[in-house]
Amino acid sequence: MESGVEELMPRLLPVDDCDLAEDFDPTVPPRTPQEYLKRVQIEAARCPDVVVAQIDPKKLRKKQTVNISISGCQPAPEGYSPTLKWQQQQVANFSAVRQSLNKHRNHWRSQHLDSNVTMPKSEDEEGWKKFCLGERVYSEIDALSDDENLGIDYIKVGFPPLLSIVSRMNQATVTSVLEYLISWFGEKKFTPELENKNEEQISALNLIICLVSRYFDQRDLADEPS
Repeated sequence: MESGVEELMPRLLPVDDCDLAEDFDPTVPPRTPQEYLKRVQIEAARCPDVVVAQIDPKKLRKKQTVNISISGCQPAPEGYSPTLKWQQQQVANFSAVRQSLNKHRNHWRSQHLDSNVTMPKSEDEEGWKKFCLGERVYSEIDALSDDENLGIDYIKVGFPPLLSIVSRMNQATVTSVLEYLISWFGEKKFTPELENKNEEQISALNLIICLVSRYFDQRDLADEPS
């Protein structure tokens, strides 16, 4: 190895010149430890000081990161945006419920479910749709049966998100079930009909956006207070 290269790349394990046979051939596999070390020295000396990668610029253009400036989401029409006081109240309520749920999760998980509650497996998409929506909505059955006055049949109307049920679902299952329901709404082309801005339930439709923006600090989604 040249002395200039040795100054830039000092030897980690200095090896003195060793006596080699006159018929030493660096192109054939080494036969002794001395031949092996000599071959390593020769190969290191042949390495270029600088290596330039050959990159096709066309491949890089397809993977360029595009920076888009987002000034904010489209604001809700006048009268549809909830007040700041309402948003703050929802955040406070959600925080209290979340802490209570985490505190009592093990208690509710240990409670026995009613005999008519059979939770589907996580990957059973159709089973979860029927479980949450009920057979009537899932199967689009409008007719009411004669035994409606006997009590609520959750199999027909869907099981509400009771703590005894939700506490048994891990985060992966919760995410999957939400995706199943979103898919169902998409298949039905569900769109909320907002005809009267004075309806009391209109502000409640912003609840998820309110929590995501105000509680989880995704402020670009926040509704400006009306």
